[in-house]
Amino acid sequence: MKTKFRYLFALVATFALVAAACGGSSEPPEAGALGQVEIAEGESVQIRSFNAITGDVSFLGIPNQRGVELAIADYGDIQGFSVSMGTGLDDLCSADGGQAGATQIVADPQIIGVIGTSCSGAAGAAMPLISDGGLVMISGSNTSPALTSDLAGNAASDYNSGYYRTAHNDLNQGKAIAQFAYNDLGKRNAGVIHDGDLYTFGLSSAFQTFFEELGGTVSVFTAVNKGDTDMSGVLAEVAAGGPDMIFTPTFPPEVNFIAQQVGNVSGLEGVTMVGADASLVDNFLEIPEAAGWYHSGPDLRYGSNENSITETDAETFLAAYNSTWGEAPSASFWAHSYDAATMLLKAIDDVAVEVDGSLYVDRQKVRDALNDMSLDGIIGPISCDDFGDCGSQLITIILNESPSDIEAANQNVVYEFRP
Repeated sequence: MKTKFRYLFALVATFALVAAACGGSSEPPEAGALGQVEIAEGESVQIRSFNAITGDVSFLGIPNQRGVELAIADYGDIQGFSVSMGTGLDDLCSADGGQAGATQIVADPQIIGVIGTSCSGAAGAAMPLISDGGLVMISGSNTSPALTSDLAGNAASDYNSGYYRTAHNDLNQGKAIAQFAYNDLGKRNAGVIHDGDLYTFGLSSAFQTFFEELGGTVSVFTAVNKGDTDMSGVLAEVAAGGPDMIFTPTFPPEVNFIAQQVGNVSGLEGVTMVGADASLVDNFLEIPEAAGWYHSGPDLRYGSNENSITETDAETFLAAYNSTWGEAPSASFWAHSYDAATMLLKAIDDVAVEVDGSLYVDRQKVRDALNDMSLDGIIGPISCDDFGDCGSQLITIILNESPSDIEAANQNVVYEFRP
């Protein structure tokens, strides 16, 4: 009788082990340290797009949000559950917008991750809340070094766990501009104009560091205010330093006013003007005064690169974008945002567990999956370092010789930088 009992007990235990191995358990998985999201049958996996979609910088955020929409459509369901990004949230390209949007995001316990922000200043205010809430955020266009690291193994001032980006680190962009200006253009005295936010100040500071290391001088390092229209005062200040170039990574409309007024300032006639990815956008490149400007930014020569998750390349993406919205993207980080969205969806898919019709997503495991992720994107190879820098660090500089032909201007690459 005892032998028969032992046999039956062993048989039951074996079946239990087999059922567990096959995922047959009806018990929800144990939640990790950051908690987990339960998605009931019939509900959707919730992510959010958090970009600058109104105001003066909407030209940057709208293509980013549309990249997220196309990525969701291309990826499809996650284990039979549809994916929703809800209503796109607006980061307003400001710290206030970042904090307000993040507050709204963390108040919804069903949201797993965020694609955004467009602007580094918004991310700096948003990420403490996003991180403490256990979520992840992947940006396609934040570039400030302060958000990740010094690229030498040290966390930067505004780094928070759960932050990732496919955009480059501006330490590389600053070095690219400095080397181009000093070695290729032969410039020795630069005036620098920023607007005080995390992106423009960070990139301006990186340029100054590397330019001075090469032997150049930054004679004036100054700022305009967002919303300024009269640039005569700051341009006169720069002119007093006798520069042979001006570097300004400011956004439209401020950079537009700089371009339109710089030629009227004594001492700045014919000075070489260099902008960055903030002005590598249609509504600056197309103005007549943008002729002759150099612009740094991400290498957009994607060629046959294909996102290995969705098998979408740049040509297919752009055709879908134009077909859906009747225009081409107005700024350069659309591919970065598309790749970022596929990363988030793949990470969720990889860690989600279905039990009795509900899907469970462990928040810490989403971070772990992103930390370990390696894929090919439209932008090129993607893998994340310890501080969330994941994307291609290739930088190019274009010369805008044809404001009437923006496509030609974007393709006129005169310098490339490979870290």
